[in-house]
Amino acid sequence: MRSSVVICVYTEERWEDIREAVASVERQRRTPHEVILVVDHNPELHLRLKREYPDAVVVENAHEKGLSGGKNTGAQAASGDIVAYLDDDAVAEPGWLEALEEGFQDPSVVGVGGLTRPLWATGRRPRWFPPEFDWTVGCTYVGMPTVQAPIRNVMGGNAAFRRHVVAEVGGFHTGIGRSVQGRRSRPLGCEETEFCIRLSQRLPGTVMLFQPTAVIGHKVSAQRARFAYFRSRCYAEGLSKALVASSVGSRDGLSSERAYATRTLPAGVLRGVGAALTGDLAGLGRAAAIVTGLAWTGWGYALGTARLRLGRS
Repeated sequence: MRSSVVICVYTEERWEDIREAVASVERQRRTPHEVILVVDHNPELHLRLKREYPDAVVVENAHEKGLSGGKNTGAQAASGDIVAYLDDDAVAEPGWLEALEEGFQDPSVVGVGGLTRPLWATGRRPRWFPPEFDWTVGCTYVGMPTVQAPIRNVMGGNAAFRRHVVAEVGGFHTGIGRSVQGRRSRPLGCEETEFCIRLSQRLPGTVMLFQPTAVIGHKVSAQRARFAYFRSRCYAEGLSKALVASSVGSRDGLSSERAYATRTLPAGVLRGVGAALTGDLAGLGRAAAIVTGLAWTGWGYALGTARLRLGRS
């Protein structure tokens, strides 16, 4: 099995992060077939990376600006059997690629996602930050499986797909995710969610697999550890989920979210309140953050759905 590792990059401000991400791939126990760096419409960064990594495949995003276009470019440039995606501000543990490849031993598996742990710039998790919402910083969250198991969709910064299926289903939609219509300031997402659901709809019987031994660390800046970002990210997720539901239907588009909102989050609130009663007063903050996060996500979804309906009328 040959794996092409794709890292999408866009700014020289993350130069050291990019170098650490590439170095972590170079330290893998399972040597990748190739490393592909996709540069999102930044000629200076493109030239700098070509000089820095002559043995890597360094290409410019050939599609619309944004993460989806970059992922599609990476898949098209790849020659491996598997396309593995790693965030440019992430560090893969040495067994990451090996574990991802092991997930594909079953021929019905078309996508594998791994375990993503937060690397807090402050050195520790903010006490008010509920682990049920680690998805707001691109990490595995409470509510996901803890063992190898089929899932609806993988998380895009730590994921791999059989290369041929990416092309078969039309790749990642550029109308969903980061930099939609050039709005980098809005922390949108869900391009991988929509892709995975669409893939499963078009290829019935295929499996998305969560592989907890495929571990990476994802850097969380001090800015993303603030409540203002948390709230903004939840709102943006709601907007993104409206786009996903519009694309693949609300039944599949919100299937996991219903269980998450009705089971995982209430349990998290109870845990926070219980912790406060035993002396951990920050538990009240976590409980309040869960309620706030759900409310802002719901508001974003409602507003996004309304906008889409008005656009069709």
